[in-house]
Amino acid sequence: MVGIGALPVGKHLDKLEHEMMAQALVAAIADAGLTKKDIDALIFSTPRPYADQRYFGTFMAGYLEMAVGDILMEVLGNGLTGSIAFDVALERVASGKAKVAVALGVNKELHVPTGEHMTWSMRAVGDVDFHVPFGVTPIAWYAFNAVRYMHEYGLTREELASIPVKNRYHASMNPLAQMRKPITVEDVVAARDIVKPLGLLDVPPRSDGAVAIVIADPDFARSLGTRYVDVVSRGFHHEGIHQVSSRPRPLTWFESAEIASGKAYDEAGISVNDIDFAEVYAPCSIVELILSESIGLFPKGTGGAAAASGATTIGGQVPISPSGGCASRGHPPHVTPLYNVYEAVEQLRGEAGERQVTGAGIGAVTGELGDYNATMMHILTGHGA
Repeated sequence: MVGIGALPVGKHLDKLEHEMMAQALVAAIADAGLTKKDIDALIFSTPRPYADQRYFGTFMAGYLEMAVGDILMEVLGNGLTGSIAFDVALERVASGKAKVAVALGVNKELHVPTGEHMTWSMRAVGDVDFHVPFGVTPIAWYAFNAVRYMHEYGLTREELASIPVKNRYHASMNPLAQMRKPITVEDVVAARDIVKPLGLLDVPPRSDGAVAIVIADPDFARSLGTRYVDVVSRGFHHEGIHQVSSRPRPLTWFESAEIASGKAYDEAGISVNDIDFAEVYAPCSIVELILSESIGLFPKGTGGAAAASGATTIGGQVPISPSGGCASRGHPPHVTPLYNVYEAVEQLRGEAGERQVTGAGIGAVTGELGDYNATMMHILTGHGA
């Protein structure tokens, strides 16, 4: 990875999707020291269904007058969309079909009325003939996880609340973050309920954002200087389940994350103990907790106490989401995984400023579907690692 560009996450009602996308892409190409003529492939995360512009990738190529010689395409995978765009761009370069590829996308959420937004969300993540008529929202399902986890492991509300507090602390140092005002455990516990036990500060805001990641052939990347970051492995797994399974499965474990991360560690030739930080796709506090255990960072039932002790805070044992994560950096879902990559690149370049993880040499980034049963992980290293 040789270039990154992104808009601050938040409200962009004054910009059209293609204007946001152009700004991020131009920034990423400039960061790489390239021009648009150097780009062989554009892999877009498909915009949300309520995006104003359709057939977005082709429109953007025309808007920017970019001739693309390898491939121009859009991909879609709900919360995994950005991860898939990144993965496909990597494959185009690794296969030799493209010398330079860009994974990119824009996601606008805040111009859509709340009711319409929730209807689309339920239709995306649940069975339209079973979940949707009964109003089972994504947050309701994550609340099931939280209640069950508390029952099985004795997790306290205060331990769970320490996760959004940590993430807000990280976001307070991130100029791209949507929510930057520090909060306390008391603030989290006292916030109005969304679905018990999850309150307003345990869940993500709606967010707009755009991000682009430039990926180059290793020899070409080295010719550009020393600020490149390597992708050394990936792992993916889908359980063949969509929320409700025909077989019993735990609400306190993500099997897909366990399997995908294991593949990524093995391919990289490392263990989980070698990870210096993890930038994860975790919309809610309970998702981060369960995910941290499922990818091996902490033993089962201990992730809440670890977070409360400061183990996942910058300066702790293994910082999680130094960007501020979904609930504080912000969560434009189709491009959240690309924001995760953006943060990891800054960390591995040593360019994260106040939130820099000391000695960051190996990072893990995830995109995942939580209870929708799929995870993708990439392992990244600074070029000297």
